[in-house]
Amino acid sequence: MASSKQDRDRKEANTGKNLARSGGVYVPPFKLSRMMRDVEDKSSPEYQRLTWDALRKSINGLVNKVNATNIRNIIPELFAENLIRGRGLFCRTCMKSQMASPGFSDVFAALAAVVNTKFPEVGELLLKRIVLQLKRAYKRNDKPQLVAAAKFIAHLVNQQVAHEIIALELLDVLLEEPTDDSVEVAVGFVTECGSLLEELTPKGLRGVFKQFRGILHEGGIEKRVQFLIENLFAIRKAKFQGHPAVRLELDLVEEEDQLAHELSLKDDIDPETCLDFFKVDAQFVESERRYENLKRKILGYDESSDEEEVSDSPSGGEDDKDSDEDEKQMNIQDGTEANLVNLRRRIYLIIMSSVDFEEAGHQLLQIKLEPGKEMELCIMLLECCSQERTYLRYYGLLGQRLCMINKIYQENFEKCFVQQYSMIHRVETNKLRNVARFFAHLLGADALPLQVLAYVRLTEEDTTSSSRIFIKILFQELSEHLGIKLLNERLSEPTMQDSFGSIFPRDNPKNTRFCINFFTSIGLGGITENLREYLKLTHMLVMQQRKRCLEFEGESESRLSSSESERDMEQRCNKRRKRY
Repeated sequence: MASSKQDRDRKEANTGKNLARSGGVYVPPFKLSRMMRDVEDKSSPEYQRLTWDALRKSINGLVNKVNATNIRNIIPELFAENLIRGRGLFCRTCMKSQMASPGFSDVFAALAAVVNTKFPEVGELLLKRIVLQLKRAYKRNDKPQLVAAAKFIAHLVNQQVAHEIIALELLDVLLEEPTDDSVEVAVGFVTECGSLLEELTPKGLRGVFKQFRGILHEGGIEKRVQFLIENLFAIRKAKFQGHPAVRLELDLVEEEDQLAHELSLKDDIDPETCLDFFKVDAQFVESERRYENLKRKILGYDESSDEEEVSDSPSGGEDDKDSDEDEKQMNIQDGTEANLVNLRRRIYLIIMSSVDFEEAGHQLLQIKLEPGKEMELCIMLLECCSQERTYLRYYGLLGQRLCMINKIYQENFEKCFVQQYSMIHRVETNKLRNVARFFAHLLGADALPLQVLAYVRLTEEDTTSSSRIFIKILFQELSEHLGIKLLNERLSEPTMQDSFGSIFPRDNPKNTRFCINFFTSIGLGGITENLREYLKLTHMLVMQQRKRCLEFEGESESRLSSSESERDMEQRCNKRRKRY
């Protein structure tokens, strides 16, 4: 008994020495877990120190390996750690990682945005520390640190962790006394979050660009910075295309769950640096238990299922049967869309490597597509066609062959036409030309019915410059395929007039004139002969109605005048009778 007690005391003494040595010193994970198992008192300072070291290493590892691809997998692992206790560690690690890799600022901001939805105090603490870092860098004239901090704040504004007011306040400070460095930082900041500011505070953004314009006119900055400002004006004119507020893969927080913290650069901010260091918690066990319950709610764990797994079953044979049934019923779903990526790669390789459209069509039809995946083939064909420098007839012939073989492809190309036309204002001019010629080939070859033109409404209000270019190229190509005479005959078919009512509008003379002028300007006035006759007829009817109205008014006036003259005659006769 005495020897066992001595061994236990010796073991505890060794554990205490190891624990004392662990602070700030690298301890292998297996050794750290063994040391934690050896500690019997879970509320002791030694055990708390071990859990603190494990928490620090875990948060540091998760934040350092996060990227746009794996962020959805990192988030559950991060919530599994005690972020309330380690909020200082999380903020410090995020700021260090972002400073080392400013190009990943949007990723760290997305991670902070998700954490902010569950723990707003963590998001607020991170914002406070970044603002302090920015103010220190501005006072010390530390440009690299200032650029990194401004970029982080810009993406926190994009993720609505920070309110947009702080963005306008920062720009006001940077442009109040403009220097080459401050203007360059301001240009980079607006480039990152200008898209969101244009949406939320257009007046504020106009004021910022007014300041930029004034700086350009004064000419007090070097040429390089002037070119940066001019480039920023070009980006704004293009409505910040290529600089979205949030990338699609980082759009993880619903709008109703966002919580923006209002913070001013003039506020006295407490960075709460004490949270970065270990401190003994008298209620450690209770705090850990509360966070464990909170973690279950966040991650969606089911306590009842855990209890069922822990409880012992009376017979092992029944457990084996149940597990076998579960394995049979298990249906694994691929959430990475690896199969879809492989399918698209295969389609692309076939399209690009085939000698002619017949070979490509034969190989594409050999692919065993799942129901509903035919659309992917149509999208890939259209995408390959749009990427070419000039339109290749090969794509039109391949699309025609697919439509002729299977009606499903015809229906999917109709859907593609509708989708492309609805988003035509986002397509580059070269891609627009290729897409228009591709669909013109399908329409001219009867691979697609002309009824798809019902989606196109040709009026001044319903079209943009891009859609007018698309319609122009489409009909010019159709006239080359069919000729003006045949095209006019097809467009004049009585059974098709309902489908062409939107592209040849007759609801309003203004829209009719616009349509006639449009086709005349592109050299296809011949297909508007029926529309011209209709406009003349309506004009004649309007003139006849006006003439009738004028005649009716004239008759009414003559009747009134004749009735008045008759009254005058009667009055005169009455006067004469009275005299005699």
